[in-house]
Amino acid sequence: MIQVVLPAHLRTLAGVGSEISIEVAGQVTTRSILDALEARYPMLRGTIRDHVTLQRRPFLRFFACQEDLSLESPDAPLPDAVSSGKEPFMIIGAIAGG
Repeated sequence: MIQVVLPAHLRTLAGVGSEISIEVAGQVTTRSILDALEARYPMLRGTIRDHVTLQRRPFLRFFACQEDLSLESPDAPLPDAVSSGKEPFMIIGAIAGG
């Protein structure tokens, strides 16, 4: 099981706690995690990535094992610690301002 941490606004929308567990079939990548997340919580479709292009929304970032994975290929394998459930895959809302 993959552990996923969502930002507060997405937790509220999905009606879940801060960390959820999802089953991912096949290789664990950002794309496979988001596909499984959107399949289990359809209300999140279009909130994390664009409906058409499937590109990450600008003010969301992906982190795992203390690494920013936001600009990595969505099909790149994630670290074993994420695949094994030891470390969570985190979706973080970026903060902007000045």
